Amino acid sequence: MKLEGQLAIVTGASRGIGLATVNTLLEAGCKVAAWSRTPMILTHSHLKSYSVDVRAYSSVEKAFETTCNDFKAKPSILINNAGLGFEAPLEELSLEKWNTMFQTNVDGIFYCTRLALPSMKKEGKGHIINISSVAGMTGIPGMTGYCATKYAVRGLSQALFKEVRKFGVKVTCIYPGSVQTNFFDEIPSVEISDNMMQPEDIASTIMHCLQSPDNYHHVDIEVRPLKGKG
Repeated sequence: MKLEGQLAIVTGASRGIGLATVNTLLEAGCKVAAWSRTPMILTHSHLKSYSVDVRAYSSVEKAFETTCNDFKAKPSILINNAGLGFEAPLEELSLEKWNTMFQTNVDGIFYCTRLALPSMKKEGKGHIINISSVAGMTGIPGMTGYCATKYAVRGLSQALFKEVRKFGVKVTCIYPGSVQTNFFDEIPSVEISDNMMQPEDIASTIMHCLQSPDNYHHVDIEVRPLKGKG
């Protein structure tokens, strides 16, 4: 896809992978709607920021309508990046944390994609990129709830790509290993390491997918640090 002038929505945009992706999209000439719960620190002539809680359909619907009105366009790119995780053995994981993970990591993708898809299918182009995790490919002790959500993202992505490919719409799922972000604030067993990938690394993978030829489709991409924990 030629990115210049395209409208992209990025969820979880205020920090980490989301913020790095917003920067990279702007550099490529995209118009960007940055959706997040916390305020954006970035300003740009092609950037508009929106306060959105992806767990609530009413919040997502309002943000989508406002975004389309503000940019006078419908998005051709959707980056479903918003996500979180909590660590605990299954029997110790609170109902609140279980529900929060599913509402953010799974329901949020459903809500955003449900609104963005109709215009993409009508235009015969579009790219949806879902950020899963290596936890969506293998079980991790102590992260049962988080793994369950990321496996759900994997299943949703793989089924959806088969639904919409005939309309010219791409769906890509990316499975990062450890990335040096604030995600691990809630994961006390993990020690932050300089060997972790950087948010900009994941943003570069997203851009590689978006800039691929129209009939060339990345379905699943797993990325990990080379040296791991060192």
